[in-house]
Amino acid sequence: MSSQPPPQPSPPATTTTTSPDPAASSTPPSQPQQPPGYLTNDPKRTGYDPSLAWYFNYFRILTGRVTREGIEHYREDRYKANEARDCARCETDRDWLFQHSPVVRYLREKAAALNGDLGPHNVVCRRCPGRIAEDGTVVRQTGGFSPDHGILLCANEFRDRSHLEDTLAHEMVHAWDHLRWKVDWMGGMDLKHAACTEIRASMLSGECRWTRETITRGNWTLTQQFQNCVRMRAIQSVMNRPTCKDDVQATKVVNQVWDSCFNDKRPFEEIYR
Repeated sequence: MSSQPPPQPSPPATTTTTSPDPAASSTPPSQPQQPPGYLTNDPKRTGYDPSLAWYFNYFRILTGRVTREGIEHYREDRYKANEARDCARCETDRDWLFQHSPVVRYLREKAAALNGDLGPHNVVCRRCPGRIAEDGTVVRQTGGFSPDHGILLCANEFRDRSHLEDTLAHEMVHAWDHLRWKVDWMGGMDLKHAACTEIRASMLSGECRWTRETITRGNWTLTQQFQNCVRMRAIQSVMNRPTCKDDVQATKVVNQVWDSCFNDKRPFEEIYR
């Protein structure tokens, strides 16, 4: 990790989701081999008219006169309008977490023990544009890690400081993994590297803890809820690697490394989040 303030990181590979609460994407900067087509807003089709004031469009949404696609275009325009506010709040929360969050401080210390330098100078807050694919899915991300630039936090996607803490911890686990093992992020040699670090990051960051899954995301099962969350997020992230063919390959690779990587809690001793 560079000790100098990084330039703006290249956009990490995106995470595809159908809900407004996307999983954090932690793949390194890349472009898909065959990117899907993305929809631009057409007021006649979506019902959302950007020439109108935001509150008029908001009323149209409340009265059911805007399609789901139009709602996403409206959301993106509001993110653009509030970019400065969102980034300032993100930077304030980031700085607070580096001072007071046990998990963030612990991971920073463990990275330093491997001659890595993680801090506010290479954790940057930016607005991350979302896009609507032709099949109707929404492509978003909450963060990313680049060995050359540092950690990206998508300021417009965080609900609160706790959500940002989970994402920052996720990316810091990736940073520790890279310092420790020099991960093959793009999967050019072996997708198992990517699968393993995604399993570990989702497991150790706290993003799959019971309260987050049940209360925030509405996912509730009697058994294996934590494991299912970790597995699903790892598969989705592996799918975003340009060398991954499809969900079948991603699932196969995750399953191949599951036992060893799910039981590897380093640099922690236990899962406490």
